Amino acid sequence: MLNSLASGRRLALRMLLWQLVAALLVGLAFLAWGRREALAAVAGVVIVALGTALMSARTFSGLGNGGSALVHLLTGLILKWIVVLGGLIMILVQYKLPPLAAISGLVAAYAVNLMAFRFKG
Repeated sequence: MLNSLASGRRLALRMLLWQLVAALLVGLAFLAWGRREALAAVAGVVIVALGTALMSARTFSGLGNGGSALVHLLTGLILKWIVVLGGLIMILVQYKLPPLAAISGLVAAYAVNLMAFRFKG
């Protein structure tokens, strides 16, 4: 085994915290265009952060053998995508927030994911 569970949990927590920092930064950047744009951008990052938290909670809960670990990982990934897509639909359809800002928030959150895996410090 290359990584311990504690290492995976630390990485998930670090990724979640950086996503919340990204929410603040993206929200401040879009505040120049207006409050609705800033809210949409922050909501875009927050739904990805919520999905990440849900996925990591499911992935690291009660790991046993390799088969159950894979099942936990896959169900966590499916739950994450349900949260992200459902949240995006709510942002765009129900609340009618600006799509460019919401998608920019999603991109910022996933950029944080890439950076968290790239720099494991």
